[in-house]
Amino acid sequence: VRLGGWGILIVLVISFVTGTNPLELLSVIGQAESSLPSSSSQAPAQRDPQEDQMAQMISVVLADTETTWTEVFAAEGQRYQLPKLVLFTDAVQSACGRTSAAVGPFYCPGDQTVYIDLSFYNELGSRFGAPGDFAQAYVVAHEVGHHVQNLLGISQQVTQEQRRVGRAQANALSVRLELQADCLAGVWGHHAAKKRNLLEPGDVEEGLAAAAAIGDDRLQKQAGARVRPESFTHGTSEQRVHWFREGLQTGDSDRCDTFAQGSF
Repeated sequence: VRLGGWGILIVLVISFVTGTNPLELLSVIGQAESSLPSSSSQAPAQRDPQEDQMAQMISVVLADTETTWTEVFAAEGQRYQLPKLVLFTDAVQSACGRTSAAVGPFYCPGDQTVYIDLSFYNELGSRFGAPGDFAQAYVVAHEVGHHVQNLLGISQQVTQEQRRVGRAQANALSVRLELQADCLAGVWGHHAAKKRNLLEPGDVEEGLAAAAAIGDDRLQKQAGARVRPESFTHGTSEQRVHWFREGLQTGDSDRCDTFAQGSF
């Protein structure tokens, strides 16, 4: 693993505040870089410096989410299974099929892997107006939230129910699933801030801006289309901000029950 000065500094800081062996963090980064699929348009050595920096940051964030969720699961007497990470551009093959970069970052329960499209991070700032490291960290934490849902059996229950109902109802269930992942991302942010002091001034605002930027209603407006709530699959900007903030403020995954009656 080849890290620049800032990359090494980040690893050492994470190691100090979490009590994690720095060699383990370097191992996580190495695994992320080696997991780039052959379908990626760029080999690890061919990534430009900006993408290489993003890859290092993503790996460090993933390692910190593992610290949070290992502690949360252990408190409930459960064992947290670590997700895998694949970085890609253009397209990638997963257990969920071949996916193009147009889909953006996603989680595949079939191989318990978080797939992060590096080009999406450029769009997060230039197209969606949500720049910043913590905005990018929010995206990773959201996909890890889907991994948590998968481990708890929530994803499977939603999928089964979606097969029994119509399109509009299936979309509504998808919205609740996505909003819960937003809340779980906030839970990680809470622990990163309170237990490890990893958040800097302005980080929370960056995360909230990212959540707002990719609300279904805002995306439909940006595309020049009519806002159609029945077609929503991720929730409105207001809903996404609300649930991300809920997790950030409470740090309690039990407060992330977006499926409860009257939750929104």
